[in-house]
Amino acid sequence: MALGKTSLVAKPDRQRGPVYMPIEIEKKYRLTNEQRRAVEKVLRALGIKPRPIEFEENTLYRGGNLKPGNRALRLRRVKGRAILTFKERYPTKSSVKHQQEYETGLGDADTTHAILNALGFEVALIYEKRRRAWSVGKAELVIDELPYGLFMEIEGPEKEILRVEKRIGAADFEAVNETYPSLTAKFGKKRKGIVEARF
Repeated sequence: MALGKTSLVAKPDRQRGPVYMPIEIEKKYRLTNEQRRAVEKVLRALGIKPRPIEFEENTLYRGGNLKPGNRALRLRRVKGRAILTFKERYPTKSSVKHQQEYETGLGDADTTHAILNALGFEVALIYEKRRRAWSVGKAELVIDELPYGLFMEIEGPEKEILRVEKRIGAADFEAVNETYPSLTAKFGKKRKGIVEARF
């Protein structure tokens, strides 16, 4: 979700000892407009202020050893910044997903895109998003508006996700296991071989 919000988890390595890998832990919900208003009302009552709304353009690539639904390479453009992210999802039946995540901020999105193209990666899909974020305890809560719906994500340690979920009255909200790229593939429009979801 945001730079610096992943947890570090030790993975054993025979030669080097424990290797710490960044793991993103989050739960996603589909929201109605009424649920969105209710969550924002609770956050206001708790005195938790949101950060300004950010508009994002997210470009997902195909090629190399990327696997749709399992591994993703994303270039995000937001407020003149570029953020390059690699994610690998761990299979789970839980509504709380765990995935390895490497993310870095970059100065120039167009140059990064040109480098990725030169390395053989091609644009697979693009989706736009409006995001508002709050820090709630040890978790990050965001409400995302995409062309195909409203969503909320809570990211942090699993116990903290469940604590925040109860605190804001979201325990009965519909959990979503699909990623934004998979939802974009389902609801987006294909243009010149690229699936897009734009406002």
